[in-house]
Amino acid sequence: MSDTAHSQEVVLAGVLGGKALLVVDGGPPRTLAVGQRLGAVQLVSVSADAAEIDISGQRSRLTLGGQPVSAASRASSAREVTLVSDLRGHFSTIGTINGSSVRFLVDTGASLVSMGPATAVAAGIDYRRGEQGMASTANGVVPVWRVRIRKLTLGDIQLEDVDSVVMQVEMPAVLLGMSVLNRMEMRRDGSTMVLRQRY
Repeated sequence: MSDTAHSQEVVLAGVLGGKALLVVDGGPPRTLAVGQRLGAVQLVSVSADAAEIDISGQRSRLTLGGQPVSAASRASSAREVTLVSDLRGHFSTIGTINGSSVRFLVDTGASLVSMGPATAVAAGIDYRRGEQGMASTANGVVPVWRVRIRKLTLGDIQLEDVDSVVMQVEMPAVLLGMSVLNRMEMRRDGSTMVLRQRY
C-alpha cells in the first residue's frame, strides 16, 4: 500500500436521530452511527443540524446545507481497528487466534493475552506443554500455562508470536492484554477506541 495522500470531500446530507447521512467523494449517501467509519472518514459526534468527523486524524465540522469539507487523507501501510464500547463500558471485538475465531475483551490490567483451555485447544495450542505457573484471578489462584500464539488477528491487524497464558478455568472471552496492547497506539474518544498497529 502506498503512502500517497489524496483529498476526500465530505457533505452532511441529513441527520437521522443519532446518525448522520454522509456523502463522501460524490458517492451514494451512507448512514453512519457515532464511531462508525466509511473508508478514512469516521463519525465522531452528531447533533440536530451538524456532525463532527475525523479524516485520518483531522477533525472537521459539517453542517446541514453547509459547504463540503475536504481533508487530505493519507493511505499508509498502518493497520487499525475501531472498537465501540458496550453498555458496561467494555471494549470487545471478534478476531482470530491461529485462524480460530474468538471474542477479545480489551483488558489493560492483564499483562498477557489470556484464554481458557477450550479456546486454546480450538486454536491448536498444546498448552500443557507450556511453562506452568500460578495466577491470581477473580476466582482465586489458579494454574496457568504460558504459551505463544503463532498468529493473532484483529480486523486488518495481524500479529505474530504473541505471549499469552492459558488459564485452567474457562473464560467467556479472551482477554486482550498488554502483550498485544503494547504493540498498539491506543486512542479513546468517548465510546470508541482505535487500536493502530505500531509494529
